[in-house]
Amino acid sequence: MSDALTLRQQQVLEYIEEQRTRTGVVPTSREIQSHFGFASQTAAMNHLRALERKGVIHRQAGKARALSIVSELRRESIVDIPLYGQIAAGLAESSVEQEDLGVVSVDAATTGIRPNARVFALKARGDSMIGAQICSGDTVILEVREPRNGDIVAALIDGETTLKRYVLKQGVPYLKAENPEFPDLIPGEELRVQGVMVALIRKHS
Repeated sequence: MSDALTLRQQQVLEYIEEQRTRTGVVPTSREIQSHFGFASQTAAMNHLRALERKGVIHRQAGKARALSIVSELRRESIVDIPLYGQIAAGLAESSVEQEDLGVVSVDAATTGIRPNARVFALKARGDSMIGAQICSGDTVILEVREPRNGDIVAALIDGETTLKRYVLKQGVPYLKAENPEFPDLIPGEELRVQGVMVALIRKHS
């Protein structure tokens, strides 16, 4: 956690935010000096260095206006994903429990979620996917897109839903568990992928 800001540091930060909002660019150290009436440009630079040391801004060396407000960068990378209930990571069940449980917030940059991707989350229940390190109670983040061979998917197979690995064998798809105690699921009539897993959130121990 960053150290608390002094009153002057908070004022400098607010000025940077105001100028960026009003003009589209952040002020230079000379403009900060002029605004606050500092005796030298060095005084403005010292405030910027302090803000950077406390983790509030990030500066790129050698460029006057190459400054980012770290808290905003972090907030912009966080996405809220709807959590729609539970899915069987065991034997297929008649339906996903479509209970709206709110949202889970994840860092898109860290998880690799693409901008504008259609994503949702489900809680896994069961132990058919323990070989893929997916345990009962974990939250899986899924993207609505076409699956590729080997993807882990939430799928509707002959009217029942489950979380399994999507496998193509001689062009014919089936679902494979990551636990030898569970059988492969071969569709009799229908296999429809509802989402492809793109990230996993571990349950709290």
